[in-house]
Amino acid sequence: MHGWAGKILDVDLSNGRIETRPLDPQIARQFLGGRGLGARLLWDLVGPEVAPLSPENALIFTMGPITASASQTSNRFNVSSKSPLTGTILHANSGGWWGMQFKRTGHDALIVRGKADKPTWIEITAAGVVLKDASDLWGKSVFETTEALGQNRNKRNVLCIGPAGENLVKIAAIMNDKERALARGGPGAVMGSKNLKAIVVEGSERNQPADKEAFKFMQYETGKLIKASPLTSKALPDFGTAVVVNIVNEIGAFPTRNFQQSQFDGADEISGEAITEKILVKNQACWACPISCTRISKTASGKEGEGPEFETTWAFGAQCGIDDLDAITEANFLCNDMGLDTISMGNIIGCAMELAERGLLDSDLRFGQADKLQNLIRATAYRDGLGDEMAEGSYRMAEKHGAPELSMTAKKLELPAYDPRGMQGQGLVFATGNRGACHEEGNMLGPEVLALPRLIDRFATQGKAGIVSVHQNSAAVIDSLVYCKFANMAVAEEFFARTLTAVTGQPFSADDLMRVGERVWNLERLYNLREGFTKEDDTLPDRLINDPIAEGPSAGFTVKLAPMLQEYYQFRGWNEDGVPKPEKLKELELEGLEIGD
Repeated sequence: MHGWAGKILDVDLSNGRIETRPLDPQIARQFLGGRGLGARLLWDLVGPEVAPLSPENALIFTMGPITASASQTSNRFNVSSKSPLTGTILHANSGGWWGMQFKRTGHDALIVRGKADKPTWIEITAAGVVLKDASDLWGKSVFETTEALGQNRNKRNVLCIGPAGENLVKIAAIMNDKERALARGGPGAVMGSKNLKAIVVEGSERNQPADKEAFKFMQYETGKLIKASPLTSKALPDFGTAVVVNIVNEIGAFPTRNFQQSQFDGADEISGEAITEKILVKNQACWACPISCTRISKTASGKEGEGPEFETTWAFGAQCGIDDLDAITEANFLCNDMGLDTISMGNIIGCAMELAERGLLDSDLRFGQADKLQNLIRATAYRDGLGDEMAEGSYRMAEKHGAPELSMTAKKLELPAYDPRGMQGQGLVFATGNRGACHEEGNMLGPEVLALPRLIDRFATQGKAGIVSVHQNSAAVIDSLVYCKFANMAVAEEFFARTLTAVTGQPFSADDLMRVGERVWNLERLYNLREGFTKEDDTLPDRLINDPIAEGPSAGFTVKLAPMLQEYYQFRGWNEDGVPKPEKLKELELEGLEIGD
């Protein structure tokens, strides 16, 4: 097989069994790799009887057929599992170098199941797969572990958890290449529950395209598009992902102080422009990426590292009422070292600040207290004091204090940096997300704000269901190939289809890819339905549905979710309860995976 290595590595930590089995070519064609393959494997391996932190849950690392091909941004990979934070299907992807290196070991996926009887790490090299004692690593931070295991960007790559994962914090991330994160939904807690500290890879095989000349031509064509796009050639390289801070703030969709307002008066101080001017050391790129959006930053105290990204800047910034860029940046560094999801961490702190200000939480915590960030992050990673409550996620924390409505979550996953009252389509994205509130499952920033591919009315509701569905399908297929979504902002699916054809030697059209995306989306929906989720879970916090924004460009608006949701189910080919109809499953070649009565 070209594109696919054709092999799945299966490791059972309970008994030390290590097996290699073939990848079914039909499943490869239907789900490609990455997120799609991860969902398909998880469907078979982890049913509703399995608790997320039990040995029976699986961690499934999946690459795509494009991974390590040298196509632009072909560095990414995916992890799938059942989420300890939400109970939904979990999928998260990351860039860097680890995914490329794993693909070069000659595998498309790694399944880790069971639980080791002591701390363990896995080494995968040309010499084979070895389980090693990690007792001396347990308790170490991400940075310490990465260094101890010999991270060497293009040769030896380390993936690991920090104290948060070891302590089963439900927002724990898995970190790779020191500061890249597989974050949302708590995959680090699943890894920690298995006593698995790290996975180190060294590969030597190459993902050689079936048609080298066609591949070279597509490299040239997609490269031209990336260079021609102002976003990927100028905005992201110059200012990073935080380039949109001021843009989102100016339209009144920048959530502030736990979504109580939609504009932040300190936005200019934490913007991409401010990062470039005040703390930027240099740009950095993931493997085979011409965009180079990563920031290497240095604060006034001399601390240096990657970030912060847009979502992180918002989470520790506007969400907490903080405009101290150094404090935000150092909070980001600490989360990376502890192994924490920065979006959820900042969101949870904002929720705690509101609970305290309302007298519902016995604490002197208040919005704007930049000096509290470091202690709160450490407390969460080690489950110390209030941190033990925060480690459970904002919904459980707020529920404990009698105010679950103050948790800004959907399906218990903390919302990202967009107030959907100012972006109606984004509200539908958050409510219907398969892993919960997620901007990566079909972000409407492009059409509702950036005019990509064209500008649509951000306050309109009619017709949004179709646009959201297409964006969700597109995101699913990009996550399955696995490409970076920034590349997709410059390069259309037709170019990815032609590249995939050149790599695999099998014909793929843009319609084929979009059908894969729809298939993946529906399978994830089926997984959640099997777990007991219903249409009642396709919702948003009461604040966003019932409390209009008080002032600013989005004043007076709430999310008009009900009519969009009804239209969405119809567009999807689902019944009024949000369940895919049998004819839709047959159309998508998912028959036999129906949910029982």
